Amino acid sequence: MALDATASGVFPIAPTPFHPDGRLDEASIDTLIAGYLKAGSTGVTVLGIMGEAPKLEPEEAIAIAAHFIKGFGKLPVIVGVSAPGFAAMRALSRTVMEKGAAGVMIAPVPSLRTDDQITAYYRQAIEAIGADIPFVIQDYPLTLSVQMTPKVIRQIVQENPSCVMLKHEDWPGLEKISTLRGFQAEGSLRPISILTGNGGLFLDFEMERGADGAMTGYGFPDMLVELVKLQKAGKRDEAHNLFDAHLPLLRYEQQQRIGLAVRKYVMMKRGFLASDAQRKPGTALSAKARDEVDYLLSRLAGAQRRAFPSERDRVAR
Repeated sequence: MALDATASGVFPIAPTPFHPDGRLDEASIDTLIAGYLKAGSTGVTVLGIMGEAPKLEPEEAIAIAAHFIKGFGKLPVIVGVSAPGFAAMRALSRTVMEKGAAGVMIAPVPSLRTDDQITAYYRQAIEAIGADIPFVIQDYPLTLSVQMTPKVIRQIVQENPSCVMLKHEDWPGLEKISTLRGFQAEGSLRPISILTGNGGLFLDFEMERGADGAMTGYGFPDMLVELVKLQKAGKRDEAHNLFDAHLPLLRYEQQQRIGLAVRKYVMMKRGFLASDAQRKPGTALSAKARDEVDYLLSRLAGAQRRAFPSERDRVAR
């Protein structure tokens, strides 16, 4: 299926599972898929920043994308295709679309500084991959150091009909969502899906500002799914109560340099991954940090029984 501007819900950003020796862990891809589907995910995004995409060989990247596409069946799979050069971007984009991907995600290269440079980059990227491929703008200035104003995003969307979604990760970014939805209401911006990242740290209010859902890698996709549903149903207090229970772990995960290590450790504890290993270069959690995450999980388990796959497993751990 092709991605379009009506996309909503939760598209987890999938980590890439590795064995401790750095080999791909294909069996854990299956458990990831099963976990995401059980959580009620609407789709999935692979080969993003959290997926350690720059550490993969081209053949590995294609194999991972194909594995998720097959496992998700009729549900949409978005593939990150960001690359320093357009040739590699085009090759990966065309290949994964042929294998059944719903669309691709493109991040700006960090060297872009002016509005004209940013909009020109996206025009050139779409010329390279083809205007027939639905694409997602990745707006992540904290990591990519590229500042996209709402007017720049509007220009990219209006100039490129194949742009159907914004992955919004500006921080602070609530006003940006409101501005974009304001553009849409006045008719200067065509409808576009907005899914948000930042580990879900602002998802409670992002939904109230007009986001359609989440695209992030927090280790509790089931919580993200339920929060989105509660907000869409107008159950504001219930949504915030759920969010508040997870906030200590969400905050802990936002630490620079160890965020992915925390996520992988949590997902290993929950049975999504067999190992929390990253491919080198990577950062491992210290023994003290693991103890702290375990403590946060134990507190979360007391408030939310989703903390572990089953009550028996929760007690056993």
